[in-house]
Amino acid sequence: MPRVRVLSAAGGFLSEFKRFAIKGNALELAIAVVIGNAFSGIVNSLVADIITPLLGLLTGNVDFKTLSWAIQPEVVVKYGAFFQSIFNFAVIAFAIFIVFKMLSSARERLFAREAKEEVPPAQKPAQERLLEEIRDIIKAQNAPVN
Repeated sequence: MPRVRVLSAAGGFLSEFKRFAIKGNALELAIAVVIGNAFSGIVNSLVADIITPLLGLLTGNVDFKTLSWAIQPEVVVKYGAFFQSIFNFAVIAFAIFIVFKMLSSARERLFAREAKEEVPPAQKPAQERLLEEIRDIIKAQNAPVN
């Protein structure tokens, strides 16, 4: 009897996992993680291969990754690597912000265009036309009288 319960529970768990994995949200999240990881690699390369050498010219070829403080011979605080990580994060966050602003702007223009393209009353369903008429009557009744 306990074996049947275990198999039943495992089957329920697997079917629930299958529904979760197939849902659009989980799939979109997985895609976002993969793309985000690739994007992070691109930005890290931008920082390491382009921005950091240019900063090196301005700072006398100081490589921030190698900056450290030796407390004892076996205890070294690598604050340069930490600063490099913070800089990478800032560049990634800024790049994502720029992409987000571009997408938001495009979305606003798209929805504004769709809002302007109103459906003629004759093509609307009867129920929608009736609701609009009721709305207009209520607006007329509540309109201030001058």
